[in-house]
Amino acid sequence: MSSLADILEGYKQSRISLEEACEALTRAHTAHLGHTTVDLHRQRRVGAAEVIYAPGKTPQQLAEIFVAMAGKQQNVLATRADAAGFAAVQCELPQAAFNQTARTIVHVSRPVPLAASRIAVVSAGTSDQLVAEEATVTAEFYGNSVTRISDVGVAGLHRLLTRIGEIETARVVIVVAGMEGALPSVIAGLIRAPVIAVPTSVGYGASFGGITALLGMMNSCASAVSVVNIDNGFGAGYIASLINRTDMPQSGGL
Repeated sequence: MSSLADILEGYKQSRISLEEACEALTRAHTAHLGHTTVDLHRQRRVGAAEVIYAPGKTPQQLAEIFVAMAGKQQNVLATRADAAGFAAVQCELPQAAFNQTARTIVHVSRPVPLAASRIAVVSAGTSDQLVAEEATVTAEFYGNSVTRISDVGVAGLHRLLTRIGEIETARVVIVVAGMEGALPSVIAGLIRAPVIAVPTSVGYGASFGGITALLGMMNSCASAVSVVNIDNGFGAGYIASLINRTDMPQSGGL
């Protein structure tokens, strides 16, 4: 029995005992894999299934988590994954897909309906693409159309101005930048959509691994800027999806 309704109906019809029903209810919420306790109830509880952070997990552990979640018809996303992890997952779930730039593995059991509005992911430089692509894959995983706009940082502001029409029609904009982190403030001063700023660890010594960009973004004079952690493309994509899909029913996923 896989669903709560099946378990309760089984007990009601006396097909299973009270003890069996209690045991089944416990298993319905979590999957105990020895190395990991997978939260299978999160999708129903918050609208989106648990996301796997791949570093620190062996390829076999990663594959076992994917199988446990896919077995409950949950869509699965792993971030910061590598080719070895993907190979293990693909052996069990051949339809899984690996994005080498974003370092993500995705397996879809049930397609998510697309939101009517759109997200734009804007990156300042080519070196910011790893983080920008993680944000993009995350937003797409949760059923959002995404426009990618790359390499339009403040070092050549004319590049941004040629794309501002595409940016201003998005419902929410993710802006990814390293170095001094100025791009989110510039964009937020030109459009009316909310801006989610993502500082990256790109830059020379005084960038302090992204802290300079983080502090610059947090001190933005533009009112519509919020900031996630350094290199946190996943967090930005998740929050952008919540904003973009606020008018849509949340049951069964974002």
